[in-house]
Amino acid sequence: MMKKIYTVIALLSLATTMMGQAKLPKLMVVPSDVWCSENGCMESMEVMGEVVTYPDYKRAMQTSRELMAVIGKINTLMAERGFPLQDMSQTLKSIERTSQENSVLRTKTSGAGLAESPVDRLRRTARADIIIEVDWGVNINGPKRSITYNLRGLDAYSNKQVAGAEGTGAPSFSAEIPVLIEEAVQNHMDPFTTQLREHFDDLLEKGREVVIELQIPDNGQDLDFETEYSGKELAEVIDEWMHDNTVEHRYSKSDGTENYLLFDQVRIPIYRPNGMAMDADAFARQLRNYLRGAPYNITSKVVNRGLGRCLLIVGEK
Repeated sequence: MMKKIYTVIALLSLATTMMGQAKLPKLMVVPSDVWCSENGCMESMEVMGEVVTYPDYKRAMQTSRELMAVIGKINTLMAERGFPLQDMSQTLKSIERTSQENSVLRTKTSGAGLAESPVDRLRRTARADIIIEVDWGVNINGPKRSITYNLRGLDAYSNKQVAGAEGTGAPSFSAEIPVLIEEAVQNHMDPFTTQLREHFDDLLEKGREVVIELQIPDNGQDLDFETEYSGKELAEVIDEWMHDNTVEHRYSKSDGTENYLLFDQVRIPIYRPNGMAMDADAFARQLRNYLRGAPYNITSKVVNRGLGRCLLIVGEK
């Protein structure tokens, strides 16, 4: 009898240990767009004829010791709760080493470049699952100061908010912003991390959410999405592939013409069979490989548009 009890206890201990070793989402802490705008840390770039502004994280890190200290404090609070972190400053250095290569990449036929923003490059290089945006303001009341803060957990693939915490800390005589941040957010960190864990559990069960676009190039070819193969139009073939390769067959075909297909809310596995993270680019490459096989024999080009979005140019490379 005692032997059975010891066996049950051992199995329960093993199960608890395995649960504690479950994969948690990788995080990266960044300043919010509002903070960057208020502190003159924005940059502009032209995308398809329109000027778009993005946070200049490099300038922010180089010009604000306060920001570096706040990010370091949030990193510490998250690490204490067992969440793996990607350091933004090191990630930015990695981007610098590869940005020149990306800037000259072009498709062989049409000469199209990579439609990827600086923020997309940061997220792709960091491979973070969740981006934590931090914003704060200092309230002064005589000799005392307090912090009003806002934390937002954003899914790095879908850009949807999955966790949040905000509030104002108790007034303090402390002059150190990181200390005020820690005092202000301490009571909200456990509910915040609980939301992050719940979101990641949902990803593990139902997959990541990405967007896949398919476009027929204007190059005079006879191929389009109404071209038939064994009685099925190419659009139907792709639709069936999506059904077979998405998690729980979860996806939505939002738009479809003879030259363009748009699939959103596409749930892809969070990990590949070899344990590497799956993103929109890797998923689109699987579709590309399928289309270039018999009986279709279609050449395609994958254009990376960030972690959660990819374009497949069908009919040329």
